[in-house]
Amino acid sequence: MDLKGFDHPDRYSADGTLPAGARSVKVMIAGGFGTGKTTMVRSVSDIKPLTTEETLTQASADVDNLIGVADKQETTVSLDFGKIGINDELVLYLFGTPGQERFWFLWNGLFKGALGAVVLVDTRRLASSFRAIEEMERQNVPFVIALNVFPDSKDHPVEEIRDALDISPHTPVVACDARDRASSRDVLIALIRHLKERSAVALESR
Repeated sequence: MDLKGFDHPDRYSADGTLPAGARSVKVMIAGGFGTGKTTMVRSVSDIKPLTTEETLTQASADVDNLIGVADKQETTVSLDFGKIGINDELVLYLFGTPGQERFWFLWNGLFKGALGAVVLVDTRRLASSFRAIEEMERQNVPFVIALNVFPDSKDHPVEEIRDALDISPHTPVVACDARDRASSRDVLIALIRHLKERSAVALESR
């Protein structure tokens, strides 16, 4: 798979459809509450993304865990959607999941047909993404871990993070800034490479 030509939003036709012969792939952007899922979809999408954010209110204080994200003003209540062309042959449709526990019942439908996923992790609150990782493993969805860098994040060795998250040594762990298009793009490229490597290993084992 050729990964050149990533930043060419003009690859779509005037009506936003895919070019002839292009393949579309569904990719999930998952993680805990406040880990940067909506931010990543917004930063990397070639189109204006669809978001379903609502303002956090005092009424949700007893059900939303705001520890570590007290300044967060909005939350995704359904999904985020965007798309980005990797090259003329491959377009990724991005589906961002809601992070709060009360919306997890939506995950089963969102994951249907997904080829792979990015799990965003806030190293200050590792436990917030445990549920997303468990869901990937339960549904057998290949994924990469993206460590979203926040202003007060500490720099931890990758192996220390891997052990804390209890993930396979074959699962890629990469650092990123979800606000930055190039950084978010690199995470998606890491996912595509991971999927290619898994596919090659599966073919060799036949």
